Amino acid sequence: MSEERIVDVPQKRLADWIMEPIKANWRTYSKVAIAATLINIFGLVTALFTMTVYDRVIPNSAFTSLAALSIGLAIIVIFDFALKLLRAYFVDHAGTNIDKDVGETVFERLIEMRLELRKGSTGQLTGLMRELETLRDFFASATLAAVVDVPFIFITLTVVALIGGWVVLVPALMVPLVILVGLAVHPTQQRLAARAMDEGLLKQSVLVETIGSIEAVKTAGARNLFEDRWTRALGDHAHISLQQRLISSIGTTFATSAGTISYAGVVIVGVFSVADNRLTMGGLIACSILAGRAIAPLAQISQLVSRLTATRTAYRQIRALMERPPEGPGSDAIVIDRTRGELELRNVSFQYPGAATKALDSVSLTIRPGEKVALLGRVGSGKSTLARMMLGLYPPQDGMVLFDGIDIAQLDPNSLRRSVGSVLQEPALFSGTIRENIALGRPNVDDEEMLRASRVSGTDIFASRIPRGYDLRLVDRGEGLSGGQRQSIAIARALAGRPPVLVMDEPSSAMDAQTEADLIERLRDELTDRTLVVVTHRQPLLALVDRIIVVDEGKIRADGPRDAVLAKLAEGSRQQGNPTSGHVTTAVTSKAVKPT
Repeated sequence: MSEERIVDVPQKRLADWIMEPIKANWRTYSKVAIAATLINIFGLVTALFTMTVYDRVIPNSAFTSLAALSIGLAIIVIFDFALKLLRAYFVDHAGTNIDKDVGETVFERLIEMRLELRKGSTGQLTGLMRELETLRDFFASATLAAVVDVPFIFITLTVVALIGGWVVLVPALMVPLVILVGLAVHPTQQRLAARAMDEGLLKQSVLVETIGSIEAVKTAGARNLFEDRWTRALGDHAHISLQQRLISSIGTTFATSAGTISYAGVVIVGVFSVADNRLTMGGLIACSILAGRAIAPLAQISQLVSRLTATRTAYRQIRALMERPPEGPGSDAIVIDRTRGELELRNVSFQYPGAATKALDSVSLTIRPGEKVALLGRVGSGKSTLARMMLGLYPPQDGMVLFDGIDIAQLDPNSLRRSVGSVLQEPALFSGTIRENIALGRPNVDDEEMLRASRVSGTDIFASRIPRGYDLRLVDRGEGLSGGQRQSIAIARALAGRPPVLVMDEPSSAMDAQTEADLIERLRDELTDRTLVVVTHRQPLLALVDRIIVVDEGKIRADGPRDAVLAKLAEGSRQQGNPTSGHVTTAVTSKAVKPT
């Protein structure tokens, strides 16, 4: 009997979603390396020019040679200027390409995120996406080119040794000191960078929540609560950021001071070599210039390490998002074009993360193609969760949800949602025009289809009376429109394209009685031969259905023809002494009503 062995595959230091764009730009970075190499060589030439002038031109009054040397230096300066511009352009170009590729990949994964695995508030997620700027700044930073300058530290020290002999010991001692200081502050930098990011995400969360709920903040008198939260978040983030900048400046400042010490030390030590005729005056000046150049890349490396620390922290946070499994089966997903509109749940159970009880508990039901079904129940009974299951927003923890006999876990999510029109309990409108909010850029929804859906939903009634009509630009989730108007746009969006299945959660809860009655009348013809699942507490909507399912505590308590179930509910309500009203009674009997 063979024994299976599980081999742990080591995790890549850099994930493919960021490594592939970097590899794709290797030609650009190779040009950066070439430009940096030539710039460093030109730096050596400048010091040698100074040495030649002091040692050869001045003692011999060789002004013709000075002119020739000056012309050569001018050419080098021009090329040096051009190469520095090209290096900056290449680095920025590569950084922009990486930012575009990585940003598209991360945003795609954000949209594909499984909702039950979502962590953090909306503000924290938007703040996390903002950290993409940190990645872009790193790859588009000119200090990244400082990596190419590091080998030239040793080349520069070699030239100093050839010219000045033991004078090279001064800058040679400074180099390891700068490196040691950088290594010493790095752990603290890393810890502070992580804390600064957490505090920044918290600040972003408070800001987004305040702006998104500004009307509620004002009307509920919550100003003091949110001002206190903002003040605390602002103070904590500022305090951590101050510490982070202070620690980061230690390495950079020490590297700058080391450059000054190296320059002055070479001059001091070199004086004795000049006195012993082991070094010329020009050689001393050249060595002092080169000593400063040898330390200069280390100051840039210190800045790069500071950027690298923040970038690594941002990368880890974004990588955690990227490693969460997306919805759908991936490349093996089944794509459906023609659907019958059959829905089935087999022993489905689901519990929201952090919840104490199950939202659905072993629910089984079948909805035939073209059937019209209403889901009734008390608040929190599991009706909306049941609708979300049918939409594939959450995968069941037990059991299966089938669409036309196929487990939706095997279906391509985009293919599924093209076949199912939906109206959520709190319809969300997007920034853009009313036309864009209905069509959503779908190729099968042209202006004619958009107008047809608008007439059925009632959107055309108010769109024809407002300035700019369907070209009215909406902001902040449709602020300025009434709740009923927002719902009518959401209904038009669901109807556009004639999907064979419609799932609606309280689609008319914000409408007045007359508007609702008109909508129901128009929907009668629209829903012919289409499957409808509607979650509602309002009795008029039951005119659209021929079957009612009553849900309570995550279980199906009644299921049968509309009139039979309503009669049973009315009987239970009378026994409990509850008056009936325009809303459907939610009295539930433990005895299921079987279809007749």
